[in-house]
Amino acid sequence: MSEPTIFTRIFRGEIPSEILAETDNVFAIRDIAPQAPVHLLVIPKTQQYRDVAELAAGDPALLAEMVALAKELAATHANGEFRLVFNSGETAGQTVFHVHAHVLCGELTETSVGA
Repeated sequence: MSEPTIFTRIFRGEIPSEILAETDNVFAIRDIAPQAPVHLLVIPKTQQYRDVAELAAGDPALLAEMVALAKELAATHANGEFRLVFNSGETAGQTVFHVHAHVLCGELTETSVGA
């Protein structure tokens, strides 16, 4: 078994973070380096999938659940409009290889979104 990712450790309570919302399969936290006025992460509780392509092929229902939670978060924390970003691969800015979605609302402060 692989080592737990930082996201798994956050979900387990090993690393402190406020969980803003969760379902049976996904949870949401604030990004520690926000790139927009609202910058949240939606993360599956499983670290089985490294990126969105693996997730889409392996569990499209889980991907749909992530998108649904992103929509709810945008409605709760902003005006309901949002940008959803998945980084796939190191050269695309992915630094945590546990699939996650960046939910950005409001004006962006930078053009690239890391992690």
